[in-house]
Amino acid sequence: MHIESGFQPTPFAEENAYNSDAVFPSLLKRTLPKSVFQEVEPDLVRVGSEVVSALRALADSGKTFPPTLLQYDQWGRRIDKLQTSEGWRELKAIAQREGLPGIFYERKYNEYSRIYGFAKMTLMVGDSNEIFCPMSMTDGSARVIELLGTPEMKQRILPRLISRDPSYAFTSGQWMTERPGGSDISLTETTAQFTTKNNTFGPQYTLDGVKWFSSATDSEISVALGRTGLQQDGSRGLSLFLVPLRLPLIRSPSDPTPPPTSNNIRVHRLKNKIGTHILPTAELTLESTEGYLIGELGKGIKNISPVLNITRLWSATASIGNLRKCLAIATSYAKVRSIQSGKLLLQDAPIHVEQLASVNLVYRALTHLTFGVVGLLGKAECGTATLSEQRRLRMLTPVAKAYAAEKACTAMEEAMTALGGAGYMEENGFGRAIRDALVEKIWEGTIVVLALDLTRSATDPASMAAFLSWAKSTIDSCAGCIQEQSASVLSILREAIDEISVAYTEPLGPLIPRPALMLVGAIASSLYLLEHAVWAEKQSEPTKDLDAEVFRRWVLESGMEGAIKAIKRAKIDTGARIVLNSALVFGSKRTSKL
Repeated sequence: MHIESGFQPTPFAEENAYNSDAVFPSLLKRTLPKSVFQEVEPDLVRVGSEVVSALRALADSGKTFPPTLLQYDQWGRRIDKLQTSEGWRELKAIAQREGLPGIFYERKYNEYSRIYGFAKMTLMVGDSNEIFCPMSMTDGSARVIELLGTPEMKQRILPRLISRDPSYAFTSGQWMTERPGGSDISLTETTAQFTTKNNTFGPQYTLDGVKWFSSATDSEISVALGRTGLQQDGSRGLSLFLVPLRLPLIRSPSDPTPPPTSNNIRVHRLKNKIGTHILPTAELTLESTEGYLIGELGKGIKNISPVLNITRLWSATASIGNLRKCLAIATSYAKVRSIQSGKLLLQDAPIHVEQLASVNLVYRALTHLTFGVVGLLGKAECGTATLSEQRRLRMLTPVAKAYAAEKACTAMEEAMTALGGAGYMEENGFGRAIRDALVEKIWEGTIVVLALDLTRSATDPASMAAFLSWAKSTIDSCAGCIQEQSASVLSILREAIDEISVAYTEPLGPLIPRPALMLVGAIASSLYLLEHAVWAEKQSEPTKDLDAEVFRRWVLESGMEGAIKAIKRAKIDTGARIVLNSALVFGSKRTSKL
């Protein structure tokens, strides 16, 4: 039999990524002023159409291949020429033309510009081949320069970082990770020496050291930490610098492109990663590399924090964006795939729809959580956030990033299995989406690192009071049918809130931070879903009953009760558990040494 004869599977066809989305049309209607929503929605509909046509075609084309590094020319000269694909460069240009990150600094919609831009990014990210990694760092660097840059940086570099013109725009990297410390940047070895010169961009330094992970190696600039104090000063001895990848940084369009080694940056190798294959990530050596001080000496950690906060929300959005794509594929497939000798579509099989509903539930919860925090970021940047909202932003930024990464990856696998063997095929995009999304569990901090970061803010009584006040006011706003039908669910939510209110009291047990972060994630996502359900009921939205059901299911099925038990368990006999953990991992002989 020829392959063309016999049964022919029906290919699935995805609908407009925005119009068919389970969350965004309703979420944006609630969170944006009516005039803003009416103005930006047509643009999101346009993007939703292009995502499943032009953008996906480009991402899947032969024009997108991994970068290569040519270190030496035929005469043995070190040239470190990084070659990226045509598709990668075009994806970068598309993002810039779409206003990412320009939308955030044009601030046409004031505090709501963040929600609009992040919504656009969420629709695109699953088919953008990780182009939003350098765009996130460009966004963070733009914010640092906006806040702390010298007048010349603000005048000549900031406009390029936020430009919509790819021929003029810059992208930026962020160089923090070094061999000794990983996420512990207090062990940074890179040194920075003042040259006694003041460049047009500010005090000029020379940097020497190794940057172990440098994503966006094809960018025009990077922000980097360098040690201006003593090694024993730890993080207090670090300062922040703007580093051009080529010199001169600003030049005429008619000038030739300077060689890659013109600022004494050596690229030793490209990282061989599990995913994000098209993204050029390298090991770099800085050898008397020119850089310009940003902000005060010795304040490097504080000065780079806007980059971390912004990129963590981009990371959370990447998690939900990849999940959105996987869910959309699985949902579309269920509409065309028949079973039982062709008599029943998957969309009519209750056991199959139950699986898709569980994935849909995760997507809804993570999207509401992430965009709740994005909304707080927009307010903070525009000066409209209350002190309580600023504290809640500080608490929930690491939570959104860690919780979204943890939950989304598992849900993506569930969406893949909903296609059976067809889901395991590379052509449909599941493989790349899952591989790329896995990095969000690590990039900008693992769950453990972020749990410790949350601990630093949650142990502040004022921050915890702000979070608890928001939780109480959200529950108190619940009335009518939601309250009547959700009594048992609200009881679980209140128990979780009570548990978290004392979980961060000193002294804090060493095993508490991780389950505490997961519980804060479950609580916060539930509260944002409740906010939406209350709004839907008050506005008599057609989806009000479904929105209330989403809230109830999420409280019951998100693992909230398990997180409560995990915290309680972490408080009991911690010393014995730590010893037994070591025995489980390293062998029973280890216990005699503890």
